[in-house]
Amino acid sequence: MDTRSRYIIGIASLALVFMYILPIWKITLDAPQYPEGLGLEIHIDNIVGQKAYDLDNVNNLNHYIGMKRIEPESIPELVWMPWIIGGIIALGLLTALIGKRWMLYVWVAVFIGIAAVGLYDFYLWEYDYGHNLDQEKAIIKIPGMNYQPPLIGTKQLLNFTASSWPALGGIIAFLSMGAGLFVAFYEIRKPGIQAKRNVAAVASIALTGLMLFVLPVLSGCTPSPKQLTAGVDRCTHCMMPVSDLRFGAEIVYKTGKVLAFDAVECMGSYMEEHEVTQAEDIHSLWVIDFNEPGRLIPVEDALFLHSQNINSPMGMNLAGYDPSSDLSRLFSGEVLDWEGVRLMIQSESLHTHVHGPISH
Repeated sequence: MDTRSRYIIGIASLALVFMYILPIWKITLDAPQYPEGLGLEIHIDNIVGQKAYDLDNVNNLNHYIGMKRIEPESIPELVWMPWIIGGIIALGLLTALIGKRWMLYVWVAVFIGIAAVGLYDFYLWEYDYGHNLDQEKAIIKIPGMNYQPPLIGTKQLLNFTASSWPALGGIIAFLSMGAGLFVAFYEIRKPGIQAKRNVAAVASIALTGLMLFVLPVLSGCTPSPKQLTAGVDRCTHCMMPVSDLRFGAEIVYKTGKVLAFDAVECMGSYMEEHEVTQAEDIHSLWVIDFNEPGRLIPVEDALFLHSQNINSPMGMNLAGYDPSSDLSRLFSGEVLDWEGVRLMIQSESLHTHVHGPISH
């Protein structure tokens, strides 16, 4: 390694000291009842609230859905992490001091491996808290619902928007690792007897590292619908509380934003009024299965029954359902696909729920 490479690795290693001072990761929760939001900061050896009582408030909210309390002293990773990061710092400084290329490649490989394992362990931690619920103690129970926050990105959980991103300490760690990869590539491009022998090894390390980080980011940012809660969620179009979960619908944007509606005709009417089309900014449209109110299905996979025997909240007598369970056997009426529903809404000129032809 030349002198510049050794300096960069030494600085990159020392920069990791900031992980002992600054938060590594942050999770925020935004909801109408918390205008200032709730936030958690994950430090190298602790989890604290962004504000004085945020951790207590999050634990109190978790109690309602049967989720375990977040108790930092019971999380073993917070005990091991200071020692692991200390080992990476020591190995990096030793590499900078001795200056051997093989030590550089080992340091980069160890750094990437530990970071990947750490992210995977974080995902498992979130999965455990979000899925393993105590249904006996839960006050709010929604069949099939889980409350796992995203690994990286934003996700809707009931009426909360949960966001998970690296904090300043984590960003410094990523930059430090990036510096190590940069130096590794720089070193293998230098002329020398040993350089060509290490090209395949370093290329494999870099490719593996990129895959391990890119895949979780992509999976964490995939937009998805949220489970509606009767009496809590409000219709985006008419602002009335969602009262009957059998008729709900949602628009999911590619940014992760979710708009809830108390009826499919409400969603269609909102799209007509605001000229919303399934263009580049819309990820998907969803409707609740009338036969299984806890289940959301894409509108293109659903059928809709228009029947006078179905009293939907907005009065158009429409219900969406999974084609595998034929709703028309229970109620007589006209079976439509999503385009048929859109045409019906257009023909009814449904532009308002309060003063228009259809009202509450």
